[in-house]
Amino acid sequence: MNSSSIYALDFDGVICDSAVETAITGWKAGCTIWKDMPASVPTYLIEQFKLVRPIIETGYEAILAMRLLYQKTAITEIYDNYSVLTQTLLDESQLTSNDLKQLFGQTRDEWIERDLEEWVHRNPLFKDIAKKLKHLGQQSTWYIVTTKQERFVKQILKANAIELDDSCIYGLDRNMNKPAVLKMLLNKHPEQDIYFVEDRLPTLINVIQDPDLSRIKLIFALWGYNTASDKNLALKNPISPHNLEDFLTYQ
Repeated sequence: MNSSSIYALDFDGVICDSAVETAITGWKAGCTIWKDMPASVPTYLIEQFKLVRPIIETGYEAILAMRLLYQKTAITEIYDNYSVLTQTLLDESQLTSNDLKQLFGQTRDEWIERDLEEWVHRNPLFKDIAKKLKHLGQQSTWYIVTTKQERFVKQILKANAIELDDSCIYGLDRNMNKPAVLKMLLNKHPEQDIYFVEDRLPTLINVIQDPDLSRIKLIFALWGYNTASDKNLALKNPISPHNLEDFLTYQ
């Protein structure tokens, strides 16, 4: 890495440890769909959610994950049959993924309006990440490439005094998947190295499998939402695994 490099960072699981907030928002949203769920989420379900968080790609899926956990679905079963289980819930509730995206965002907006301080508290940044990003902003161009809605990213960055132009945040609002964003960045910065920092191994594998993205240098964020099997599989691919300490000191 050097000052002429470009950095594209995922948000949840790389910059922000949002698992608890995501679980609570998913639960709050779920309560509006399934009336048998109590208003307050049991603490043990938040702990269980942390175990299934690595297979969740987009925040709204937390609504379905929390419902499955409330129904006492085993974590191993969720891992083994995630697509089938979540699609069954959608079919039974007669909702679409777009419905859940809207509901999830609305539930967050209501929480922020009611108690911004609590919401930010539930979205802590990983240790020393804020300092790293502020230093990065002085040296290099960097982007956020995330499946989170952009207004929530901006709220968390603002709360942590991290400056990043809105044009450098690529979130759910853009209707672009991460490979598409990375291709755009390659076209925008044809002469520079681009480092993509991501904690979800399936996302990194998708990048590896796209020949148009062969120039992207991949960093696997081991401090994020991934499993032991993810870490082992990463060793068999052209990915650079980093602990948080490695990333913070990487120049």
